[in-house]
Amino acid sequence: MNKKKLNINVITPFPKMFDVITNESILLKSSEKGLVEFNIYNLFDFLKTAKDRIDDYPFGGGEGMIMKAGPIASAINKVKNNCTSTRIIFPTPDGKLFNQEIAHDLAKEESLTFISGHYKGIDQRIRDEFVTDEYSIGDYVLTNGELPTMLMLDSIVRLKEGVLNNYKSATKDSFSNELLDGPHYTRPRIFNNVAVPDILVSGNHKEIEKWFLKEREKKTKQRRKDLWDKYTIRNRNGDKNG
Repeated sequence: MNKKKLNINVITPFPKMFDVITNESILLKSSEKGLVEFNIYNLFDFLKTAKDRIDDYPFGGGEGMIMKAGPIASAINKVKNNCTSTRIIFPTPDGKLFNQEIAHDLAKEESLTFISGHYKGIDQRIRDEFVTDEYSIGDYVLTNGELPTMLMLDSIVRLKEGVLNNYKSATKDSFSNELLDGPHYTRPRIFNNVAVPDILVSGNHKEIEKWFLKEREKKTKQRRKDLWDKYTIRNRNGDKNG
């Protein structure tokens, strides 16, 4: 198990928004176990005077406001003073689509820093000079960067070994091996006259695994042709996984 602590830094003008997720459920447990440390930086703390702003009008005209480079750069430098290296992530609609594979990759890092943008975005010079990764959570636009940051945090932290009581369970989630998750059942065995499939109470674990794989394949083929195509190509290349 990789027991090195994952340091997560968030630069945001609205730090209280992160109290909701860092003080509850799995993310709270991750910090209580000493596996993850959350450091939330209030962007307003990096203004030089009380009259300064974190945003300004864009050069060249156009609608909306742009977050200024100065306060963000100062916050990033503060983060870097507290760690040797960190991947700096900017959630943005024009970034690479975030997925489970990326979440697995980021969960292995020792330090991640998220910049939560607002308005029309952040000064391009920050993206060019500091940002190492730009990710989108989908083809839509939100009012802030805090929500996509939270979604990514939840996805990443749960994949840090030791955070979940059953890490193996996380490795079989939807999108693992390009397949969606299959159906799950619990007690009672019969609910509203519908019984749990007999195979699941047979005790034959090898046959149960085969059944579950078939169910995952069936759902993926029906709902996500893009994932199904990747899965079938990988299997044809001889890298078959359950």
